Amino acid sequence: QVQLVESGGGLVQAGGSLRLACAASGRTFSNRAMGWFRQAPGKDRDFVAAIPWSAGSTYNADSVKGRFTISRDNAKNTVYLQMNSLKPEDTAVYYCAAGRRVSSRRVDYDYWGQGTQVTVSS
Repeated sequence: QVQLVESGGGLVQAGGSLRLACAASGRTFSNRAMGWFRQAPGKDRDFVAAIPWSAGSTYNADSVKGRFTISRDNAKNTVYLQMNSLKPEDTAVYYCAAGRRVSSRRVDYDYWGQGTQVTVSS
């Protein structure tokens, strides 16, 4: 079992930055790929970014490339999402997830956090 708890969300003006963190507890965190997804009201939960257990190449959705960066610290069992140049359309609940492999598909992740709200004002 892996338990995930997100933090760092909040209200920020357009152009600002936030850093989300996802703390994992339980076994096998370091063997898991980690991903960030987001869900805006009335919309599907969409892929944002993912990172393999080795913290090698990362993967980002086109909508956040050049603005968001995913990273992880296996010693701290934590994955981060640095979000810069935020836009109102980034407003959503952000979820971290743990899976067996790096993927943009929700079905490939078997553990999910409860989410943290990010609101970007114009």
